[in-house]
Amino acid sequence: MPLVAEPRRPNPVLRLGVALAERITGRRMLPARLLAWYPRAAIGSGILEALVAHDEPSARLLKLVRVTASVTANCAFCVDMNSFAHDRAGLTDAELAAITGGDVGAVGSFDPRERLAIEYARLVSSTPLRFPEALQAELRAAFSERELVILATTAAQVNYWARVIQALGIPPAGFTQACRLPDASA
Repeated sequence: MPLVAEPRRPNPVLRLGVALAERITGRRMLPARLLAWYPRAAIGSGILEALVAHDEPSARLLKLVRVTASVTANCAFCVDMNSFAHDRAGLTDAELAAITGGDVGAVGSFDPRERLAIEYARLVSSTPLRFPEALQAELRAAFSERELVILATTAAQVNYWARVIQALGIPPAGFTQACRLPDASA
């Protein structure tokens, strides 16, 4: 159950934004609805979401980063949403399971850049933030400066949403049954 109820009379402009988000996703977007309590946060979050990278460096690499950041941040809503349509981005069920299970090395289909992006997304999404010099050198060798900024901001955006969603107690929206957080009790 969310920490706060939806506002009864949200700003009309925000209602349009929520309707658009729900039309695009095909789901009831409780995060957008709750942000209507503070229109500045809603507008800023909407702009952040509208300007997210979709295809550069590749849809597959961005999906790997988003799912990895979601799992690392331990956000069930984020894992649910970011793992949706993983096959359209070129991810297999086995690759998705490896990311959520933490054993990326067990799947031979990740190329070296993908493994590096997964490791980077885990570090961007972990506390404390630590980026060993050796990893930084590998990142610089594998990615352009533009690509590194895109990867960093993509992981950071997932972390922003994970914190907002978790802080407000928002449950998964039911995008997929294919990917879930690992069971902490197992």
